[in-house]
Amino acid sequence: MVTGAHSPAASSRHALTSRSVWPVLSVFLCSLLLPTFEVAPSEAGAAPLSELSVPAVVSKVRPSVVTVLTRGIPQGGSQHGAPSGSGSGIILDTNGYILTNNHLVQGVTSVVVGLSTGRLTPGRVVARDFLLDLALIRITAPDLVPAEFSQRTTLEIGETVIAIGNPLALKGGSTVTVGVISALDRSVLTPEGETLYDLLQTDAAINPGNSGGPLVDRFGQVVGINVAIAPSAQAISYAIAIEAMTSHIESMLARGSVERPDLGLIPLTITPSVAASFDLESDRGILALQVDQAKAAGQAGLQSGDVVTAIDNRPLYNVGDFWHAIEHANGQMAFQVATQGKAGTATIIISRPSLPRP
Repeated sequence: MVTGAHSPAASSRHALTSRSVWPVLSVFLCSLLLPTFEVAPSEAGAAPLSELSVPAVVSKVRPSVVTVLTRGIPQGGSQHGAPSGSGSGIILDTNGYILTNNHLVQGVTSVVVGLSTGRLTPGRVVARDFLLDLALIRITAPDLVPAEFSQRTTLEIGETVIAIGNPLALKGGSTVTVGVISALDRSVLTPEGETLYDLLQTDAAINPGNSGGPLVDRFGQVVGINVAIAPSAQAISYAIAIEAMTSHIESMLARGSVERPDLGLIPLTITPSVAASFDLESDRGILALQVDQAKAAGQAGLQSGDVVTAIDNRPLYNVGDFWHAIEHANGQMAFQVATQGKAGTATIIISRPSLPRP
């Protein structure tokens, strides 16, 4: 059994003379200092929602959509940043937090946010979630209009969705496209070799620069964040489902990152094409694409090319299942593994990591 990453010891706290007053005071101070992120009321006990026309949805959401302009260091060593990209974002709250894609702001030297009013304001990246491709930018600006985030758990294939964003940073404001939810719970391998999971698939056109913008429903609530386009297929686009990222956003606001165990294993969903490419006998489960032998998975005996079919007897069908199984774990877990056609079990002790702010 191998222990994963360990959290550092908590910082010492000064004792207060009046211990009876401190708990009440600390709760009050935290309520003032911590940023807030609110989703729409849950279905239970909430007033019935009324569907809006597409123009009404656009009118409601557009003030919350922003343009994200980034700069990088150009070749040749000049200290002056050159425009390196543009995308979209959505206003999270009145404290100036903007939700966008991590790949949009990865490795950039500066960020400028364009509001729907036409105002440009500098921003800074304050939090990241690399696995879900999310990032938080913070700006200082008055009169921000936060978007409304859905808490519905009943998204249906075939329901209408609207993608709003700023493709190519074009003048004249955000661009709107309409489509339907084509599929749920998709996972996609990016050109960089990373697997995005918990995705909504839609046929709403997602143009370059729409990354980080919202996918909204007919109630004018955000149900996803546009993230990727299938390069080899027409009318296929993806968005990160809001249900998957709500708790992660709360963690990013509180800690600047999302804590996940680092097992030293890069997982890949096994599809028929993956099974054929790697000559796998199984057409279900997770392929250990790469295993770091110095970390928990490797020290427990897993190797690159192994197939993980279940964790604690819970079947794995995609990468999302894998991360959901371990992301809140803190203790021993049994990985059911198939190695060269032979079944076995690897026992791993998973510890919570402590991740720094970006």
